[in-house]
Amino acid sequence: MINRAVLTGRLTKDPELRTTQSGLSVAAFNLAVDRQYSNSQGKRDADFVSCVIWRKAAENFCNFTSKGSLVGIDGRIQTRNYDDKDGKRVYVTEVVVDNFALLESKKDRQNNNNGSYASNSNNGNYSKNDNSANYDNNSQDPFNGSGDTIDISDDDLPF
Repeated sequence: MINRAVLTGRLTKDPELRTTQSGLSVAAFNLAVDRQYSNSQGKRDADFVSCVIWRKAAENFCNFTSKGSLVGIDGRIQTRNYDDKDGKRVYVTEVVVDNFALLESKKDRQNNNNGSYASNSNNGNYSKNDNSANYDNNSQDPFNGSGDTIDISDDDLPF
């Protein structure tokens, strides 16, 4: 059987770090994940997925994320249950995170606090002059100055 969950989304609030009685760190958070298709008003609905992460990964997650952080997670779906204070059985379904990735830098988050992707100031137009490390292309050629010629037939080329 396969039980894998791979999600990309934004944290709805700061993750909550706790320590169990046995000394293990655990963090709980909710991830807002956009649905693939737009609704009848042309907007994309979101699902809010409960997630937990354990041990040192939980501590790292809390140190590097906050409300609105764009993260990718990989884990498994787990259902657990417990009795609440009234004796009623409560079922909880959540993603137990095995791995996570930060999908934007802290600088990007600070420059873009409305939850959408930052746009590039040059609108995707790049030119050779945009490179701040102006260098001579010939100095990057490892075969420059070797003096040897390379004899390759057209049949040896893969294209």
